[in-house]
Amino acid sequence: MVASIHIKGARLHNLKNVTLDLPKNKLVVITGLSGSGKSTLALDTLHREGQRQYLESLGMVTGFVSKPAVDVITGLSPSISVDQHLTNRSPRSTVGTATEVFTYLRVLWARIGHRPCPGCGHLLPPSYRVGGEQIQDDDTDATGPALPCPHCATPVPELVMGDFSFNKPAGACPACTGLGVTVRADVHRLVDHDRGVADGAVLGWHPALTERALSTLHAAARHYGFTFDVRQPVRDLPDAPRALLLYGADSPQFRRHFPDTAPPATVARGRFEGVVTAAMRRYAERIDDAAYREKAERSLLQETCQDCRGTRLRPESRGVTVAGVTLVDAARLPLDALAGWLDALRGQVTAEEWLLTEPVVADLHERVRRLVDVGVGYLTAEQPTPSLSAGEAQRLRLAALLGSGLTGVLYVLDEPTIGLHPADSARLIEVLCRLRDLGNTVLVIEHDLDVLRAADHVVDVGPGAGRDGGRIVAQGTPAEVAANPASVTGAYLAGRLAVPVPETPRPGDGRALVIRGARAHHLKDLTVRLPLGQLVAVTGPSGSGKSSLLLDILGRAARRRFHGASEPPAEHDGIDGWEHLDKVVTIDQQPISRLPRSNAATYSDAFTPIREAFARTAAARERGLTPGHFSANVPGGRCERCEGAGVLAVPMHFLPAVEVRCPACRGRRFRPEVCEVRYGGHDIAQVLNATVDEALAVFADLPAVANRLRRLADVGLGYLQLGQPATTLSGGEAQRIKLARELGRRIAGRTLYLLDEPTTGLHAADTARLLGVLQRLVDAGHTVVTIEHNLDVIRAADWVVDLGPAGGAAGGTVVAEGTPKEIAQAVTSRTGAFL
Repeated sequence: MVASIHIKGARLHNLKNVTLDLPKNKLVVITGLSGSGKSTLALDTLHREGQRQYLESLGMVTGFVSKPAVDVITGLSPSISVDQHLTNRSPRSTVGTATEVFTYLRVLWARIGHRPCPGCGHLLPPSYRVGGEQIQDDDTDATGPALPCPHCATPVPELVMGDFSFNKPAGACPACTGLGVTVRADVHRLVDHDRGVADGAVLGWHPALTERALSTLHAAARHYGFTFDVRQPVRDLPDAPRALLLYGADSPQFRRHFPDTAPPATVARGRFEGVVTAAMRRYAERIDDAAYREKAERSLLQETCQDCRGTRLRPESRGVTVAGVTLVDAARLPLDALAGWLDALRGQVTAEEWLLTEPVVADLHERVRRLVDVGVGYLTAEQPTPSLSAGEAQRLRLAALLGSGLTGVLYVLDEPTIGLHPADSARLIEVLCRLRDLGNTVLVIEHDLDVLRAADHVVDVGPGAGRDGGRIVAQGTPAEVAANPASVTGAYLAGRLAVPVPETPRPGDGRALVIRGARAHHLKDLTVRLPLGQLVAVTGPSGSGKSSLLLDILGRAARRRFHGASEPPAEHDGIDGWEHLDKVVTIDQQPISRLPRSNAATYSDAFTPIREAFARTAAARERGLTPGHFSANVPGGRCERCEGAGVLAVPMHFLPAVEVRCPACRGRRFRPEVCEVRYGGHDIAQVLNATVDEALAVFADLPAVANRLRRLADVGLGYLQLGQPATTLSGGEAQRIKLARELGRRIAGRTLYLLDEPTTGLHAADTARLLGVLQRLVDAGHTVVTIEHNLDVIRAADWVVDLGPAGGAAGGTVVAEGTPKEIAQAVTSRTGAFL
C-alpha cells in the first residue's frame, strides 16, 4: 500500500510548482496566511484530482472534468470535501430532515404514538397489528386502515409516517402547507400608490412589461364597462380598477364588483392576473430557488402560521404522543437533551412498544450522539437549515460522514472549527481523529492553533498571500514547524509572535446600551449592559445565546428604530441608551449575494470606476466601447456562450453538476475585442482574475478604485480575487467585504458596529491587522460589539460579556462580565478558563 500522497509540480493559481508528500491515514493540517494557497492546494488541486480519478475509474466520461494544473499526483484516494457553503437553503429543510433525525422520530411516532380519539377524546394506544400482520413503516401519503375506537366506535384512521411529515400533504398544516409561516404581499412594497400605472407605479415593471400590462388593463376595463385612468395615482383609483390592478380579474376582491359578469377568456381580452396575485404565484413556484426567494421576500411579509403556531404539522399529528411527549416537543429539544430523553425512553413505554422500537431508538440515539460530538448539541431538530451558520452546516455534514463508516477515503475539510468556542474545539479534534483512525486521510485547512498542535503532519504555505504565497515554507510535525524560523505560523505556535493586546483597557465614560428582559430562544430574561465607546466582545459556548442577544434582539431593534424596518426584534422588554447613538450598523456573515455574478469588485463599488477607466482608453474609444461593454453581467461585451460567467455547468447524471471552462472565451468572460483593450498593461479579464493587492498596484493612480481596494486589503482581503463569485465566499470573507464597504462610507456621529465573528478564516497575522482596523474605529469615538470565539480578540477587548454556562437550554445566562482579566479570574466562566 502506498504510504503517502505524492504531488509533483502543482502550479494552479498562485502555487509555485509545489512538490511535496503527504502521509496517508494521518491527520494533516494545511495552514498559512489567508490567500497563501491553502485552498488551492487542498480543494482545487487534491480534491479535484481525486474526483477526476474516481470518475475515470468508473468509466465515466471525464473530458469535461479537466485535470488541475499539476504534473502528477499519485497515491490519491477517492476524496470527499466538507466545505463552508450551505447547499440546502430550502425553507422546508430543517436540522432534523437534513440529518434524518426527524425521519427516525417519525418512525417512532408512527409505531408507538398514542393519539386522542376524534370522537370521544380518549387517548388510544397504537394498533400494533392489523389482521395479524405488523404494520410496515409507510412514508407515503396513503392513509392507514381505520379501526374503531373501543370507547365510542368512531373510525380512527391508523397514522403512518407520512402523517408526521410537514413536507407531505398528509402531515402538513393545510394553512401554511408545512412551512410554519404564512406569507402575504406587502402592497406598499410592490406598488407606489402616489404614482399612476403608466408612470411606474408598479415597482419592478420594465417599460415593455408596463406597455403589455396597460393593454390588458384597458381591455379589462372595456370588458367590464368602466374607465381605467392609468395616469391617476393608485391611491386615488376607484375600488374596482384598484382591485383589478392589485388582485386580478379572477380574484374575489374584484369579482364582488361584477358578480354577474364572466371574466375575460384570455389575457388579450383583459384577463389581468393582478400584481399581488402574480407575486404570490411566482413565490410559490420558485420557493426552493434561494436567490429568487431572497429577492422576492423584500416585498413580502412573513408571519408565524396562526393555525399550527409554527409547528408545521396538522392538528391530528400534533396531538400524538410518545411517553407523553408530542413530536413537536421532541423536535424542539436541543439535540443533547434529545439524547437524554432517548436514554430514558425504555422505562417510559411498555415492553411491547420497546420491542417494536428498540432498533429505531438505537439508530436514532447514535445519530444524535454524533451530532453532539461535532459540537452542535445545542441545535434543535426543528431549526431551519437556512438559518445555520457556515460552520454549523459543515459540522452537520461531518457528523454524517462519521456515521458512514467509510475507510480509505481522503477527507478535505475547510476550517471545521469556525464558530466554535475553544471548549468545543477539543471535542471536534476527537472527531477528526476518529475519522483518521477508521483508516482515512483527513486533510484540514485550518488556522486554529489547537488543531495544529493535534495534527500528525503540518504543511505551512506562504510566506505571504497572493503572488507572495504558493510555496511550502515548512512541513513536518507541529514541533518541527514551530522550530522553523522561516514559518510565521511556527512563530505563533511557539509563542515567538502573538496578536498585540493593549496594556490596559479603555476606561468607560458611563454611556451604555442596556438590553432589558431578553428572552429570545434560550435567553433567560437577561438584562445586559454594553458600554459605549469601547471594543466589546460577547463570548460563550456555541448556542449560549450570543446571536440571539446581539443579532435577533439588538440588531433588529436598531434597524426598526433607525431605518423603520418591518421585522420585529426577538422577545425582550426594552433597550435603554439609544440617545447616545446616531447610527447602528449590523455586519453579519450572510452572503453578500446568492448570485454568482456578484463579487468583491461589484459589491465594494470598485468595479464601476474600473469599467469607466477602461472605457476612457484610446483603444476603447477606437472600438466604440462604453463602460457597459466591460461588464460581464449584461450583453454587449461579454461572451454570450457562457453569458459572462467564464464557465459552463455540465450535468453529471447522478452526481452534482461540474463547472468547466467556457470553450468560447476560454474562461475570460468577454469577447476578444473587449480583451484587446488594456489599462496599465492588463485587460479586463486579467483584472477580474487579479487579487486585491495586485489590482491595487495597477490602479494606484486612480483614487476612486485604489481607496476602495485599500479598504478591502485593510480588513485582511488582499488575497481575494476581484472576480471571485459571491457564492464561493466564506461567511467571514462576506462579512469583511461588508465591513470594508461600510468603512468607505462617510461616518457621521456616533456609530455602533455589531459584528459576528469577523476573524473567521483569518490567520493570526491577519487577525492582528483586522483588530487594528476595529481599534481605530473605537479610537474615532465609535463602538464595536462583536460576537467572538477568538481568544486573541477577546484579550484585546475593553469589555467582555460571557454567556453560558453551556449551549442550548443550559445557556442563556450571563456567567461573567468585565475586563478580560476579570473574566479570566471568574471561576464559573468556560471562556475565562481559556483566557
